[in-house]
Amino acid sequence: MVKTNGIVKHFTDPKKGVVKAVDNVSFTANPGQIFGLLGVNGAGKTTLLRILSTVLQPTSGSAEIAGHDVVKEPAKVRENIGFMSTSTALYGRLTSREMIEYFGELYGLRGPRLKERVDFVIEELQLHEFLDRLCDKLSTGQKQRVSIARTILHDPPVLFFDEPTAGLDVVTSQTVMSFIEGARRSGKTVIFSSHIMTEVERLCDHVLVIHNGTVRAEGTIADLKVLSGENNLERVFLKLVGELQEVA
Repeated sequence: MVKTNGIVKHFTDPKKGVVKAVDNVSFTANPGQIFGLLGVNGAGKTTLLRILSTVLQPTSGSAEIAGHDVVKEPAKVRENIGFMSTSTALYGRLTSREMIEYFGELYGLRGPRLKERVDFVIEELQLHEFLDRLCDKLSTGQKQRVSIARTILHDPPVLFFDEPTAGLDVVTSQTVMSFIEGARRSGKTVIFSSHIMTEVERLCDHVLVIHNGTVRAEGTIADLKVLSGENNLERVFLKLVGELQEVA
């Protein structure tokens, strides 16, 4: 489970002064659920995920991941999460296998347990054909599959996906989305951040609409359509964030 209560994150900009990147955001995401964060680039989605993954500390408010406080128990939080985005880096001079094993050791996996998990992700993501190829030599889709492998290697109960298909081709995007759907079926709590309406409509059981750091609406896709009075998700979103311009 992921639970936030009044999360606030302010930054100080020399020209703009105090910037409210995230302002009083509260929500609960449950196991076996894909919880969507829907917003334009710069809405505050990535900042929120960085707080939840302990990369940033909130200015105020609180959050728990799998029962652990993100500020008081950051190590425990990191043990229970996997974080993936399109910009997730791979070490180019390591092979795919070396990359996966390296992160397994960082997660504290050793001996038979490490081998068991490495073998599992290799089979699950069909990595056999490029296991011993340097990460620098992989295609974009192959790199993304290795990124997924390192994200799930320690079998975390909570998964964060931050714009995971940005810049990917259609085939690779489908692979990523199919994997996310599988994570839901296996009972994971999944937080999926995106601005791509078709992906949100396909994947998300529950959606938080965030704009300029604030929550504009929350509910199922059906709930948001009723709330906005619109049927097309793009128009739903624009209506909820006050940007829908009607044609005369």
